[in-house]
Amino acid sequence: MNLPRPALGAACLAALGLAACGPMNTNPPSNPGALPVLAQASAPPMALPQPPRPLEGTAWTLAWVPGFELPASPLATLRFEAGRAVGTDSCNRYSTTFKASDGSLAFGAKTAATLMACAPEVMQVANAFGALLYDTRSYSTEFDTLTLYAAAGTPIARLKAQSDRLAGTSWQVTGVNNGRQAVTGVIAGTVLTMVFGADGRMSGSSGCNTYSAPYTAEGRGIHVGPPAATRKACAQPEGAMAQEAAFLAALGTVATQQREGDWLELRTTDGALAVSARRTTP
Repeated sequence: MNLPRPALGAACLAALGLAACGPMNTNPPSNPGALPVLAQASAPPMALPQPPRPLEGTAWTLAWVPGFELPASPLATLRFEAGRAVGTDSCNRYSTTFKASDGSLAFGAKTAATLMACAPEVMQVANAFGALLYDTRSYSTEFDTLTLYAAAGTPIARLKAQSDRLAGTSWQVTGVNNGRQAVTGVIAGTVLTMVFGADGRMSGSSGCNTYSAPYTAEGRGIHVGPPAATRKACAQPEGAMAQEAAFLAALGTVATQQREGDWLELRTTDGALAVSARRTTP
């Protein structure tokens, strides 16, 4: 049955909820290529891995070995200097060659510079350190961390950057150049100290008296000005006053400083050792 046109319009509005109703177009679009195409988001460029920093001129202290609990002190150290790797294995000083290129790293045979016998727990660290240097095949650097890897890419050690900053550190002297081309140990019963303040002054005990002196330090360079000391005389222990005079004189000759973990060496312009010391808690 044919409905009148007004009824047909009402049916359209009721079924579709539209304001008007017209004939349905079932023909495909005449130009499909004209339809809008959504732009594809381009992928961000991949960040290329950064090559590790050059090792020459850097210094590090051993911080982690897998499965090994490291003592807080003494520290094993590694310094890359003048084409060689030098430092302390926590017991003895060593020196060896190294080759580094594009992340690869290999050490030569380790040559001991000293042959001291240390406590068993210290010797364990020394032996482990020597073994990991032998096994190293590559490295990476990130911020203040150096990671050493074995041939399979397994991390075998992590080291932290060694600071050469003296300001805010305290040291107990272990050896003094006596001015006669010899470095002697500190006399029993005396304590010599060096405290480097952030204000450019160093102070401490010279064995009998206390002293203070201006200092400047930049990188490996250091200069100590004339010290001012109290004027107490100490008859005992024997030699204390001569040691004090040698120590204060040695401070005036220093030109460079080198840190090896908890150890400090102050040297003259010609490389002679003027003062050696071990770090203490301020």
